[in-house]
Amino acid sequence: MKIAISAAETSGDLIASSLVSVLKSYQPDYEIEGLVGDKMTEAGCKRLWHTDQVNVMGFSEVLRKLPSVLSLRRAMIRYYSSNRPDVFIGVDSPDFNFKIERKLKGNGVKTIHFVSPSVWAWRANRIHKIKKSADLMLCLFPFEVDFYRTHQQKAIFVGHPLAEKLKPRKNHMPNKQVLLMPGSREAEIKALLPELLSAAKLMRKKDSEIQFSLSLANKRLKDWVEDKIQGLDIVLSSGDAHEKIKNSDLVIVASGTAALEVALLAVPMVVVYKLSKVSYQIVKPLLNTKNVSLPNKILGKDIVPELLQNDVNGQNIFEQAMKLIESDNTKLVKELEKIHGLLNQKASVKSAEAIIEFLDG
Repeated sequence: MKIAISAAETSGDLIASSLVSVLKSYQPDYEIEGLVGDKMTEAGCKRLWHTDQVNVMGFSEVLRKLPSVLSLRRAMIRYYSSNRPDVFIGVDSPDFNFKIERKLKGNGVKTIHFVSPSVWAWRANRIHKIKKSADLMLCLFPFEVDFYRTHQQKAIFVGHPLAEKLKPRKNHMPNKQVLLMPGSREAEIKALLPELLSAAKLMRKKDSEIQFSLSLANKRLKDWVEDKIQGLDIVLSSGDAHEKIKNSDLVIVASGTAALEVALLAVPMVVVYKLSKVSYQIVKPLLNTKNVSLPNKILGKDIVPELLQNDVNGQNIFEQAMKLIESDNTKLVKELEKIHGLLNQKASVKSAEAIIEFLDG
């Protein structure tokens, strides 16, 4: 059995690695190959292309890398049209993966999309493209399946793989440790880091005992970041975010999967997100949700502060962060712990079983 898989972002590599591990444990003879990152390779995937070849953010940022990204996508379509897999699994990254799924589905290849795009948040009309692309949608959040049912698209809620790995921390003693997590993509980091550092300076000015760490998803921008934080007494690391989160009083984090990781560990946070001006002008009219952060969306209420676009500045981040540092966050932590209970559904097992059943059917 040959499974083709495509994870075009760092977050997709992390989520899919658990799925690959379970599939391999159930069916050791499965050949799983494709566009994968380091964690999926460790889990047993054969890497034909690396996630870093695609990992981009926003409309305007895509333009710079567009020729190479489109070339890679065409190469993948050609390859899998000639070397037909039993199923193609696109992991997240809908703008990249749906085109491949649609082409292969049109050629009779079974297709699964793992991680629904945020049709609940913006561009709901994408459902028409989804129906032409994916035979089956594996959803990480329960509210997504309701949307698909109304549009007659086959979808299953499997829970979130990260909820298997990350559990709410216990017995944390306040230590005035603050963790900065500016994202995983270049444009994201370059947009957010200056504002996070501005906030850090203000926070330290108010309370000299606050200690800062900065965790990068990978080492690609390590030199650039090191230059920006020079002289600021900030401990820089990469690949150890979960341990850093658990040991922090507060995390200032880019919206997305990283914010969910912080929520699953039940750590107070300020969520920030800032697109380029061009990207935001394109996205703004298409938004159809009040909340951009997953913790708030999952719980259906404002639990953690979130700052978007022009509100992302050092002063605003400083004010929201200090409120949390100076507060008793017991109620907030209890709310965040609910997220783990909702999403801990043995997602990788449910996803693997759904894929095997789909292939057998």
